[in-house]
Order: sequence, then structure tokens, then C-alpha cells
Amino acid sequence: MPVHRSGTGTSRRAGALRRIPAVGILLAALSLLFALPAPAADTPARGSARMGIGVIAHDGQGGLPSSGDATQTEGVDVSAYQGNVAWSTLWSSGVKWAYVKASEGTYYTNPYFAQQYNGSYNVGMIRGSYHFATPDTTTGATQANYFVDHGGGWSADGRTLPGALDIEWNPYGAACYGKTQSGMVSWISSFLSQYKARTGRDAVIYTAASWWTQCTGNYGGFASASPLWIARYASDPGTLPAGWGYYTMWQYTSSGPTVGDHDKFNGALDRVQALANG
Repeated sequence: MPVHRSGTGTSRRAGALRRIPAVGILLAALSLLFALPAPAADTPARGSARMGIGVIAHDGQGGLPSSGDATQTEGVDVSAYQGNVAWSTLWSSGVKWAYVKASEGTYYTNPYFAQQYNGSYNVGMIRGSYHFATPDTTTGATQANYFVDHGGGWSADGRTLPGALDIEWNPYGAACYGKTQSGMVSWISSFLSQYKARTGRDAVIYTAASWWTQCTGNYGGFASASPLWIARYASDPGTLPAGWGYYTMWQYTSSGPTVGDHDKFNGALDRVQALANG
């Protein structure tokens, strides 16, 4: 008699055939995943940028200023990186002015801002705030508004410095934030114009000469209004960006005592007060 076989073997073969496309899709997805570039391990988290974050990597560092310099006034700049700052210690060491990071882009405010901004003021310092620019995220005017609305304003109390625009290497990607030189100049102009419209003061520009040359084409059109804060970790500030015949402030090290980022104001304390008074 003919043997009647059940459909079990046929069903198994059919099930296996149905699983083949699924396995293929899974393998293809895995191969695509492993083919994608992994995020750079040393890319910082958004919001963690601070003044001078790219200086050593791009410009290096050398000696400290000589003691024979003309009269200058010591200052510091701080961000959330420093946490709660020992302001009394800094004041006793001769630091008389400070800048505090207030904001970055339109997505970040410094969680330590109150302790740093008010703490420096309370020990007697003249203080101001700065904004870390991210020209690839929103317009200059938009970021100026965000800055002013989150600690970047100015008051005529004689102890508040005008806000500073920190414009330097992009710690999250391409150095010039994907902008052409003319595009970068336009972005900076937009920020400066809006800041002045909101506060009545011209913002300070913090930058490094090599970045400025690379990303703005060494544009000199802002020098007549905005004080220059130059970043260079060496025994002298070096060649300044076009248009500026002198610097107002100089960030000369990221390895100073108590707070790493130390700065010189190009003049005695009364000149710091003059800038605060406008």
C-alpha cells in the first residue's frame, strides 16, 4: 500500500524558507550598522564648551608673560567646568575682574552661573558674562537675544562689563561651523548688532588670531567698536587680528592657580572700571 506522509516535513521546509528573507534583512542591517562611523570619543557634550577649548590643540602653549609688562590687571574666566569657585581666594591673589559663561547656542545655560556671577561681584570684582557661539545652530541675532535673556545683559552700576562673544573653534565639528568666511562675518555682525540693540553696549569679541584668519578671512571691520579679547597661551599675545592695534584683554593661560583660565587686562584697574562704565 502507498505510504501517506504527513505535511510536517513540507511545513518545516516552508517555514525555513520564510525565515531566510528575515535573516538576510537582519544581516544587512548589522553590516550597515558596523559600517557607520562611530562618534569621536573625544567630542565633548553640547554645552560643555568654554573659552579657549581649542587653543592648545590648534595654537599650542608657550611661556607665561614676563613681569616687565606694562601695568595690567589680572582676571579670570570661568564656566560650569570650574563648578563653585573660591572667589575669596582669587581676590586675595590679586584677581580683580572676571567673566562668567552664561550661555551657549540657544540650548544651554550655565548651572553655576549664579554662584560665579554673583560670587565674583560680592568679593569686590568687576564682572561680566560671555556667550559661547555656535553659528551652525541658529542666527547671530537669535543667540544674542538668548544671551541677554539668560545673564548676558548690562547695567550701569560701574561693576558690570559688557557681554563677550566667544567665537572660536567648533568643539563639536568643523572648525568654522560649516560657514564661508563671508557667512561667518555676517553671523558675527548679526550677533553684535542685536546685542547692542538690546543693551546699548558693544560686545567684546573673544577669539584667537589663527581661527579669525581661517574663518573670517582676517576681517577687520569690527575693530572700531568691539574691544578685542585675544587668546594665546604664550609669553606675548602675538600678531592681533586685522583692525585691532591693541588688545583689551588677553587670555594667556589655562593652567593658572585656583582657576586655570587667567587673563590680563591691558591697563590698570581704572581702565577696567572705564570699560564697565562704557
